[in-house]
Amino acid sequence: MVEVTGRTRIWGILADPIAHVKTPQMINAVASERGVDGLMIPFHVAPDDLPALVKGLKGMKSLGGFVVTVPHKAAIVDLLDEVSPSARLIGAANCVRREADGRLVGEMLDGVGFVTGLRQAGIEPKGLSAYLAGAGGAANAIAFALVEAGVTRLTIANRTSAKVEDLIRRLLTAYPDADLRIGGRDPAGHDLVVNGTSLGLKAGDALPFDAERLDSSQIVAEVIMDPEETAVMAAARAVGCRVHPGKPMLASMRYLLADFMGVK
Repeated sequence: MVEVTGRTRIWGILADPIAHVKTPQMINAVASERGVDGLMIPFHVAPDDLPALVKGLKGMKSLGGFVVTVPHKAAIVDLLDEVSPSARLIGAANCVRREADGRLVGEMLDGVGFVTGLRQAGIEPKGLSAYLAGAGGAANAIAFALVEAGVTRLTIANRTSAKVEDLIRRLLTAYPDADLRIGGRDPAGHDLVVNGTSLGLKAGDALPFDAERLDSSQIVAEVIMDPEETAVMAAARAVGCRVHPGKPMLASMRYLLADFMGVK
């Protein structure tokens, strides 16, 4: 247990719900490993309260920064003083650094973390065709990262087709030769199937795609970290798919997040 004093640096994580988050444990382990007098704590904030909280955090001089997760990754962008060009194009941010003058600077590392986690597990996305369920903050970042990594085709499915169309427009701005398609609930015909939605956080959530169309040749990947075994992963295992859980994404990002927020 860190002894908290008046010199202790604070980092936060903004989420709603928040009981499932794993980031504080990982960032606090990095702080301990590096001998940093600081800790990360959870900030449970509802969407309607996000602007007021962010405004208040700008004046918190002991704050080093914060991680942003569901459902705030897209909304946070317009509340910050600065975001990286990639985060602006993606339309979401997942980590924020507080500068000494109170300015809040955002970055999006979800996509990098997801692809790094795949590669560390021996899954190389280059040359694979991919199906992505979702067009929210994390899914946007993953879509950009998968295209950058060299997938041959990316099909994106979401309940709101306008969000997919907007995502594809932004992807083509950065990658004009990419093979991008709007999909439905059928993930068949793709090497890699990714759940980039929050469906699975709660027991009883609907599946984000038609799991009956999966086959054993496919790799099915999750972004959800808790529960570790989601309904998507259980359905994929049942038909013999290789599964890739959500936790490696965060594990691969822990030093990236720590470095960006100044946990050093």
